Amino acid sequence: MSKKLQGNGLWESSRMMLPEHKIELINSAKTARLRPPVELDEHEWERVSRAMAESLQLRKPIALRMYHAYEESKVIGIIDRIDSLRGRYMVDGEWFDIRQIEGVERDSEEWE
Repeated sequence: MSKKLQGNGLWESSRMMLPEHKIELINSAKTARLRPPVELDEHEWERVSRAMAESLQLRKPIALRMYHAYEESKVIGIIDRIDSLRGRYMVDGEWFDIRQIEGVERDSEEWE
């Protein structure tokens, strides 16, 4: 039997790649890097809401970990407004979705 027909030989011996194969390789590489969203329990949501209310009322800086599919992201600043009807909050004039919050940083004192 020819070496091309064993294992992955046929694929590796091919000198050309179809556009469909290239797209599939790119898409599979992207999905491999996806990170799943974190589900917060009731206790953690209580901590987040308490820290957000404190930031809003006392004008204290807050650092919230936010969900992003490919990287870790944070929102750092003072909460200006909370729109509970639409499920969003404003930091430095920019709105963020409350459902995307993954947690609050423990030591928010360092941003003061």
